[in-house]
Amino acid sequence: MQFWLNKEIALVVGGGIAACRVLDLIRGLKSQGAGVSVIGTPAATRFVTPLTFQAISGRPFHGDLFDPTLEGGMDHIRLAREADLVIIAPATADLMAKMAHGLANDLASAMLLARKGPILAAPAMNVAMWEHPATQRNVTTLARDGVIFCGPDSGSLACGEEGAGRLATVDTIIETARRLLEAKPLAGRQILLTAGPTREEIDPVRYVSNHSSGRMGWGIALAALRAGARVTLVHGPVHLPPPLGAQTIAVTSAREMYTAVIDLWEQHHASQTLDAAIMTAAVADFRPVARSPEKIKKNGSSSLSLELEANPDILLELGKRRLAANPDRRQPVIVGFAAETGAALKRGREKMARKKCDLLVINDLLEEGAGFGVATNRVTVLNHLGQEEVWPLMSKDAVGARLIQTITTLLTTPVNGGVT
Repeated sequence: MQFWLNKEIALVVGGGIAACRVLDLIRGLKSQGAGVSVIGTPAATRFVTPLTFQAISGRPFHGDLFDPTLEGGMDHIRLAREADLVIIAPATADLMAKMAHGLANDLASAMLLARKGPILAAPAMNVAMWEHPATQRNVTTLARDGVIFCGPDSGSLACGEEGAGRLATVDTIIETARRLLEAKPLAGRQILLTAGPTREEIDPVRYVSNHSSGRMGWGIALAALRAGARVTLVHGPVHLPPPLGAQTIAVTSAREMYTAVIDLWEQHHASQTLDAAIMTAAVADFRPVARSPEKIKKNGSSSLSLELEANPDILLELGKRRLAANPDRRQPVIVGFAAETGAALKRGREKMARKKCDLLVINDLLEEGAGFGVATNRVTVLNHLGQEEVWPLMSKDAVGARLIQTITTLLTTPVNGGVT
């Protein structure tokens, strides 16, 4: 909510059936605190009336370039200048063609020609129109001019055909818009992140795992992406959509996660392109020594014994590899997580000393609001200088944002031989 508070959005609505879905976009932006001024093309008002746009936005609808009631007749200039961001949704083939060729024969196209700030276009049209060489030439021209595109998505279209041409979802448009306006302190930085649980199979039906939902890792990934970082997310089995813009690698077991992380570490080490490794995954410490190829039957037995063996320690291995490669430098930054049940701080300090990481984020699963499967967390953050910070209960997205701020400081402000 705080990010969008008092932000001004000029929403240009093109003439397509997807204009009906733009009402939800207006609601979404307003619910987060943004002000929305709607500028519609003449064709847009054939799908949604000006009165409807006005009722949903809570502001006058703008559609007439030659409105005689406007003082000075400069509405297209004012709207172009006052907005923090211009969003075009739907960006139709006709509207993009006008933009690409500098035409300005209605209020929407004139305002876009007068715009000097960021523009986000969300195309929507029939798949044949989207794939037509003329449209693709116009998209290339607009992208070269600095217009950012969101979508189109693929799927079933209003005309009954299948393919690319659906308007991107409201959440995707709003998130893309936010990233256009966010500061980018981690632009060009590469983040390696793990999240979620691992599963260690007992037989084809059963497995050993934990209650991790992956939400904490997702919150960190979102914050890193908003800060401009490139994010590679290695995750276990979760029920969350992939973070927009992240490269994701899905794994199941601890050994699969270990292999994926070490491979990525070595690739980045060879090119010296990794800036931080954040290990939030709740990796199973143990796995069954032997996996039964068939479902284990009860056969009248009232108990079952499993022999377990230790899984590889990913965080510990990263610390060893960094020390071997760069004994005098703490780069990449390594961040560990410690989920404990009682005496969390004491156990976290011991883990910090053992794992040789730069930051350790500790939470006590027995504290209200800090366990698995909830949207909040309460953490204590230890750093390699022996300092401790106790953070209040907050959403996991907020914890992720604050952690990324802390990592950004580590990356940009060397302290006592810190990272550079």
